Amino acid sequence: MQLHTINTGLFKLDGGAMHGVVPKSMWNKVNPADENNMCTWAMRCLLIEQGDRLILVDTGIGNKQDERFFSHYYLHGDDSLEKSLAAKGFHSSDITDVLLTHLHFDHVGGAVSRAGDQLVPTFGRARYWSNKAHWDWAIHPNDREKASFLKENILPLQESGQLEFIDVADGAEWIDGIRIRLVNGHTEAMMLPQITYKGKQLLYTADLLPSMHHISLPWIMGYDMRPLDTLNEKKKLLAEAVAGDWLLFFEHDARNEMCTLQHTEKGIRAGETCTLAEL
Repeated sequence: MQLHTINTGLFKLDGGAMHGVVPKSMWNKVNPADENNMCTWAMRCLLIEQGDRLILVDTGIGNKQDERFFSHYYLHGDDSLEKSLAAKGFHSSDITDVLLTHLHFDHVGGAVSRAGDQLVPTFGRARYWSNKAHWDWAIHPNDREKASFLKENILPLQESGQLEFIDVADGAEWIDGIRIRLVNGHTEAMMLPQITYKGKQLLYTADLLPSMHHISLPWIMGYDMRPLDTLNEKKKLLAEAVAGDWLLFFEHDARNEMCTLQHTEKGIRAGETCTLAEL
């Protein structure tokens, strides 16, 4: 197995929403806000070479929405999904599988592209993997979350016949070397791949831990549908992770790609930071 970091660009979200009940006087020290109270976040995807499969985990925000949509998120940086794949020597036609942790626009937007007047899957040869519980949640969204589920990002996957559902319990193996952890606090049935890599366990944290600083238990996003579930899910997985000396891979942390964990007087906290390229 070989893993590659795929950076798809940077965007901005409201600092208060991203840090929940944590006071700005605390979070602003580690992720300073601009004059509009917006903080910069990454959209960092993961590419997995496993046997004859090339698996992309999440796809970033994409580029098919209009200028008004993107104006809310202040996209910046030089990276894109296509450029990052090319830098690793790959093309969209090489991708065999796309594992979507969940279907919010900043995770699934790059999964579908415009081809003239048509919306088509970006990866024409790939199977796209979600799960039935989350799919049903996304296509019949609640009023609070519906702005994150855009039909143009989702329905073309089903219409193309490329959509498949993973039917596994939390912790069960999906394919050799990859287990799926199911969490429900941020959104229904979000999937976190737990990967055995170079003798270590690596957890792709998606929106359970959007940044390294969200390891601290009270740091829970205002976007989460069930914050107390997030709290308990963080406790459970962080306890496993520190006991097993796991690596955490952050999708949204603009400064820190990965870290180890350690016990401290204040609880479980980040240890050493690193990147995939350094392993």
